[in-house]
Amino acid sequence: MTVDEAGLAERARAFLAGHAPEVLSPAEFLGARFDAGLAWVHFPEGLGGLGLPRGWQSVVDREFAGTPQQDYGKLAIGLGMAAPTILAFGTDEQKKRFLRPLWTGEEIWCQLFSEPGAGSDLATLATRAVRDGDEWVVDGQKVWTSGAHHARWAILVARTDPDVPKHQGLTYFVCDMRAPGVDVRPLRQITGEAEFNEVFLTGVRLPDTLRLGAVGDGWRVAQTTLMNERVAIGGSPVRRGGGMMGAVLETWRARPEVRTHALHQRLLGLWVEAEVTRLAGARLREQLAAGAPGPEGSGMKLAFARLNQELSGLDVEMRREEGLAYDDWTFRRSESVDFFGRGPGYRYLRAKGNSIEGGTSEILRTIIAERVLGLPAEPRADKNVPWKDLPR
Repeated sequence: MTVDEAGLAERARAFLAGHAPEVLSPAEFLGARFDAGLAWVHFPEGLGGLGLPRGWQSVVDREFAGTPQQDYGKLAIGLGMAAPTILAFGTDEQKKRFLRPLWTGEEIWCQLFSEPGAGSDLATLATRAVRDGDEWVVDGQKVWTSGAHHARWAILVARTDPDVPKHQGLTYFVCDMRAPGVDVRPLRQITGEAEFNEVFLTGVRLPDTLRLGAVGDGWRVAQTTLMNERVAIGGSPVRRGGGMMGAVLETWRARPEVRTHALHQRLLGLWVEAEVTRLAGARLREQLAAGAPGPEGSGMKLAFARLNQELSGLDVEMRREEGLAYDDWTFRRSESVDFFGRGPGYRYLRAKGNSIEGGTSEILRTIIAERVLGLPAEPRADKNVPWKDLPR
């Protein structure tokens, strides 16, 4: 198929003419959009796309403005992390099975990576997967698993060979969250809610058909997930003066009594940083249009975390005693993160997690130094030591 951007826009308009959003349910509408190749236009035909340049996605998104969209808060892990990993490493059967319900939101995904003893150094993880015929038996514990309480599937990294160095003995799986032996327990956060969880895996049996990539190649597969995760967190499009900056500007305009010269200088400095980050994000998305995300996404996520924390803190500061009020301590199983549907106290508290989730800021600085700037690597004494011989 040969089509240019104008032809793609016309194709989207023709689809809308034949699929009235007010007649179809959201799932039906999104499913039809997927089948028409108008979900991710850079994906192959038959898998939600048309095999077109990634940068042309904005053409379709403009035409579909105002139509049913996914709840990205619930589906971020599936859309931003699982989908590109399945596309890169999944079998034809896996792609056909998982991508469509992932896109429509009929199946929610979570991420089983971090462990109590393996967070920043993920490759030291201890969750074991032992082969038993055509199945794998998984035992271990994962932690900080956002959305596990309503997830149907999970992306899982487990150790399949303890006799080789830590990066070489990992294998990547899709985990059935309804399988016997999967136990999800809430973790209460500083905001009072439980948006993430700890997950215990006890004798969980996964068929080998749920393995993504080769046995022992899990670290390489996981890198695809992690690079996409950092772009999904830190590189999302933001309008000029939008996002957390927009919330702070609203407070500044509404409270002339707090406008000191020093505060004004701080706000201007953060505005400049927010603009630099926003424009760098636009440049990164242009680079993504030409290929898979690389380590540069770590810089975007790092900047996003720092800005969110600085801006949410400034917002609370400008509100003075009112900013210290937070009365939403009710324990509940939240569906998703909602920075802008909640008050300044929530934003301030929740932003503290931005420098941890999706890769800690300290680890991201190391990635930027070594893989972007080309600085000498830090000494790693355990790099060639079998995992079973590492101190834990």
